[in-house]
Amino acid sequence: MTDLWGGRFTEGMDETLRRFSSSLHVDCRLAKEDLIGSRAHARALMGAGILDQDSFAAIDDAISTIIEQVDDGSFPYGVAWEEIPEDIHSAVEARLVELCGETGRRLHAGRSRNDQVVTDVMLWLKTASVELEAAVRSVQEALVSKAEEYQSLVIPAYTHLQRAQPVLLAHHLLAHYEALKRDVTRLVDARNRADRCPLGAAALAGSSIPLDREATARQLVFSRVAINSMDAVADRDWAIEFVGCCALIMTHLSRLAEELVLWSSQEFGLAKIADRWTTGSSAMPHKRNPDVAELVRGKASRVHSGLQTLHSLLKGLPLTYNRDLQEDKEVLFDATDTTTDCARVLASALEQTAFFELRSVGPDFSSAMDLAEELVRRGVPFRRAHESIGNLVRNCENSCRGLPDVTDEELIEFGLEGIDRALLTPIGSIRAKKTLGSTAPDQVASQLAAARLEISE
Repeated sequence: MTDLWGGRFTEGMDETLRRFSSSLHVDCRLAKEDLIGSRAHARALMGAGILDQDSFAAIDDAISTIIEQVDDGSFPYGVAWEEIPEDIHSAVEARLVELCGETGRRLHAGRSRNDQVVTDVMLWLKTASVELEAAVRSVQEALVSKAEEYQSLVIPAYTHLQRAQPVLLAHHLLAHYEALKRDVTRLVDARNRADRCPLGAAALAGSSIPLDREATARQLVFSRVAINSMDAVADRDWAIEFVGCCALIMTHLSRLAEELVLWSSQEFGLAKIADRWTTGSSAMPHKRNPDVAELVRGKASRVHSGLQTLHSLLKGLPLTYNRDLQEDKEVLFDATDTTTDCARVLASALEQTAFFELRSVGPDFSSAMDLAEELVRRGVPFRRAHESIGNLVRNCENSCRGLPDVTDEELIEFGLEGIDRALLTPIGSIRAKKTLGSTAPDQVASQLAAARLEISE
């Protein structure tokens, strides 16, 4: 029998309930973590005098065998189970008993599946978090590389999806870099907060067996012990925090993806994603669709809903463990897989994207704010300067001209006599910026150098 309980029951579980309640299809990916945690627990039992050295060696050898079977795919789904195991913990224990007999039944002393499953997931999370961080950093690397490649390319920046002011493309790409940099710090912070070992908390109150929890934590490479046994088994903050990190990463990736969708349209013509990262239409031979960006944008909603699922799952649960918590892992795994995959594919697509100057779609007024600030430097109150340049823009619009086309007479009329006409152009506007963190070429070069140094470190 694969169930880890049953002595006080007079009949077996209904098979419909067995199929309904089994989580093996989800938590089977924790098989190796369960075995690593079991090895550490076996060592703790030996230290407490529950297992002798021969019993520990038998369990240790069996665990090594099962790890090999996990690696070659023959466990747990290569096993012909008479009954579906309730979870990966049941499956591992059943296999241990097969390999080392009654000794395998001694392993679960001093622990519960309540602390066991949290230990498994947190071991998994330590690795998954590092892999996700690497995927996010690959997007940052792609952004910096493109910023370096197109450091002098001028594009319009938008507010309300209307052209606002000119910026260097590098400045725009580095804005996405900064958002992802914050995401990386959040991942690291969350990983540090989750770096505590629950094993030894047992069902909820600890164990009467004198287990050395600190030694177990060191063996499993946790920085500390989860100090309150009830909190250790009931806490899922780490899941919410990690999925929250995933959700915000996906928001940032989705915003970048949306711009790639817009920029690669014929109307914008700012970007061209390489053929290998686009798809065609089954009906229209001319189509070249930015599906990779659209899929990233769409998958963000999955991760966002997963975060809401976890909050809803936890909000009404009393301490400590409740079976509802079985539902946390599927959400956690999906959010992690989705976010990691999206970061990796978007990084690769971005690496093979070309950028261009914006196609001309009308008169250019993008340096209007700089002209208003020039009037301010000449002593005009900003509100009057704003109104004056607005009148100049209106005059230009009425004659289908942009600011680069204004006459010297108009410059005199609007108080701009003697101005460097370069200030009327997008590149002149960019070069006029003086503030720290602006789109001025020297500021962008500084940001870019700092980003490149951060990546190399």
